[in-house]
Amino acid sequence: MNCPTGDKLSQYVDNLLIEQEYVDIRTHLKNCEDCMQVVNAFTEEQQFLKETLQTPTLTDDFASLVLDELEPYGQTAARKKRRPWKRMTLVAAGAVLAIGLGTTLHPSFAQWIGGLFSTEQVDEGLRMASEAGLVKRINQEVTDKGITLKVEDVFADSSRVALSYQILNEKGQLQDSYIELTDSKNNIMASDQYGKKLDGLSMGWSEGSDYGLIEFSLREQEALEKVTVNFDLVELNGKMGNWELEIPVDLKESLKNTTTLSLNDAKTSLHGVTINMKEVRFAPSSNELLYETSFAEEEQARIEEKIKQLEEKFGEESTDSFTNFGTAIQYHIENEKNQAIYHHNTFFEDKGHPSDLGMLQGTGTPMGQIGHNAWNESFIPQKEDTKLSFVLDGMIKTVPSDFSIKIKPKELKKKPVSFEYEGNYITIKKAKKQSIYSLRKSLIPIKKETMFKIEMEGGKEMPASDFGAWVLVDDKGKNYFTYPSGSILDEKDENGRYKTTIDLVSYDLDEIPEELTLHLLSVTRYYEVKDKWKVPLFSSN
Repeated sequence: MNCPTGDKLSQYVDNLLIEQEYVDIRTHLKNCEDCMQVVNAFTEEQQFLKETLQTPTLTDDFASLVLDELEPYGQTAARKKRRPWKRMTLVAAGAVLAIGLGTTLHPSFAQWIGGLFSTEQVDEGLRMASEAGLVKRINQEVTDKGITLKVEDVFADSSRVALSYQILNEKGQLQDSYIELTDSKNNIMASDQYGKKLDGLSMGWSEGSDYGLIEFSLREQEALEKVTVNFDLVELNGKMGNWELEIPVDLKESLKNTTTLSLNDAKTSLHGVTINMKEVRFAPSSNELLYETSFAEEEQARIEEKIKQLEEKFGEESTDSFTNFGTAIQYHIENEKNQAIYHHNTFFEDKGHPSDLGMLQGTGTPMGQIGHNAWNESFIPQKEDTKLSFVLDGMIKTVPSDFSIKIKPKELKKKPVSFEYEGNYITIKKAKKQSIYSLRKSLIPIKKETMFKIEMEGGKEMPASDFGAWVLVDDKGKNYFTYPSGSILDEKDENGRYKTTIDLVSYDLDEIPEELTLHLLSVTRYYEVKDKWKVPLFSSN
């Protein structure tokens, strides 16, 4: 099936679908990492709202107090508060938010030095493309209801199409550049030369800034010659109207600035993981590295057998949700002086988790078999020509776990349960039911629910394993699905370990049993590669 819409995935998380739709989407999620990421985001958002709105009781006059605060309905839409310089990426059928800081730039100065793409509000790759004179000024605009939408500059290469835009009032004064897409009928889309819609839309804006940014990723696209970006907006700055623009972008000349080098399927297999290097692309605004990872043949058979055992024991829903069985790698890219200039999934000093350096964006596409992923990762291009080399630092595997621990929920307050597992030193502190209140679109907007929540905290050594999905089993053998969440801080505890929290939430447990068993279904392990494997990212000719 095609990827479900964002609304359908949201309804899946909220259990609002009919049985057949629920089954279809659950089956689709087993083989679609993008949609699974969207479902995870919706689940985390739902849990955040529930925890935020949690309260022990509602006062008798609660309803009247709420009604007193409501304002009469008006025709002008309310403006939403926004944080400084946001990027919103819409992938597959849903939305994932990534936030970064930027600066507000006076419009006349920005235009004088070259528009948005010459400012700190965009990434370094776009600034380098602007400095190279590869940004085209088009100044296309449309006006309705006294509001003008103006697309000022366009940049395109093999990795992306980027457009800067402004919003002006009837006096020509620049307005806030925010465009609502998620909760309105506004639409911005791109299509290829055959009219096929392209995914990968992202937006950027800064509150009070004169510019907004529209981007479409082309990193997964092949044989593109032309992209057409269409604006179909019905609301701007709180006014209803009609703003339509069609921006054609010819890629034929732009693609001439991209150099592609085949890596001839350079391959190695270590710690049960195989890596197959595909190609590297050098474009004006990014360098892209394409490779694949998979379980080695014997490891694949072992993993599949263990997954089958987990499914038989705990059911497919628990085993296939949040476990994310798979493979990945740690690496850096160095110049000809053996200086590391890019890092991916690297354990830096004073960091409690793997981090990247110099990376713009990365995606992984499941290739059908468990653990087989195609990766496309882009980095800020170098300002000077240099011979780069890929250096493999480590292998990463997310695999089935056989760890479990028993607790007595009612005794935890007096007798917390502690355990150590692969470098994680954890104490189970609480396990109790909570009444929570959540908002919903209904005549009765507040819904009361109960949940069972287990709270853990402790410390993590580096590079210790990461916990994945958990399932609960009561003293009668009944399984309970859980929603895991938590954090790993860069701050260390008194033992020199990175502070860690883990929360497990279940909505299915009606009565708290005398004893519960927590089963860890998946774990991510990191394996250092001591004899570094290098692949040159340049031609020897």
